[in-house]
Amino acid sequence: MARIEERLVTMIEPAVAALGFELWGVEFVRAGKHSTLRVYIDHDNGIGVDDCADVSHQVSALLDVEDPINSEYYLEVSSPGMERPFFSAAQMNDYLGETAVVELTMAQQNRRKFKAVIKAVDGDAVEFEVEGESMKVNYSTVKKAHLVPQLN
Repeated sequence: MARIEERLVTMIEPAVAALGFELWGVEFVRAGKHSTLRVYIDHDNGIGVDDCADVSHQVSALLDVEDPINSEYYLEVSSPGMERPFFSAAQMNDYLGETAVVELTMAQQNRRKFKAVIKAVDGDAVEFEVEGESMKVNYSTVKKAHLVPQLN
């Protein structure tokens, strides 16, 4: 996770938790005046539009006071959704046996972007099964990863 996102998580997480939600993750996408701060929240009972609005109001007020971002940006608050992005190895623990799309910062075993089954998580290490082969990666080498929804 980038440094700004780490600072934002530390800043935002208590406010999100106080409202009864889990902070799933934070993404800051730089695009000049059109930069976007995405805050993903989760709850055992799911997330509704009113939940997003409540968190958005709270987080927006906090960011106005703390002012951690030196440029203009849009704030988006949403659930992680069916294609849930992963922000840590620990988050993958609940999805063992499911398929994810993973992009690494550098190629490993001649793969940089691949679809794989999440087999095991041990600390920061994640074991995937890619085309029948085992592949272990340190989560710090994961650029992006998200769940592939299972539609039945």
